[in-house]
Amino acid sequence: MTRFDAATESERLALFADAAAAHRARSSDVMTVDVDPDSDVTDGGEVPPWIQLVGTEIVLDCTDDELDRLKGLLDEFPEFRIDELVTPEEAEGTNAVVTARSDANRVAGFIERAFREVYGLEETYKAWVTAV
Repeated sequence: MTRFDAATESERLALFADAAAAHRARSSDVMTVDVDPDSDVTDGGEVPPWIQLVGTEIVLDCTDDELDRLKGLLDEFPEFRIDELVTPEEAEGTNAVVTARSDANRVAGFIERAFREVYGLEETYKAWVTAV
């Protein structure tokens, strides 16, 4: 991979798909996508939204409202399903683990839609692939 950030939908989709393919080809531990702090309009706290791909699992943290939106989004991705929800006592949210047995392009589409629809980011948000 030669690029690690993108700020338009088509660039982000290509970036996420390339990163997912590289993650799988390398059998790396994790692929992490972070939102540029300047693009974070979610008021979700000090840390902007992030999503990780770990093999065939997508991992993300959600508030209760975001979790409801995630469940709605999964209705459009029948090959994806929530495998685990963990709500630590000391945290104000839920860590969701979604099994994503699909190709890199479909995973990329899900990540893009999750950032936009689950977290409510604007269409011009900038994302960084910070680990592959």
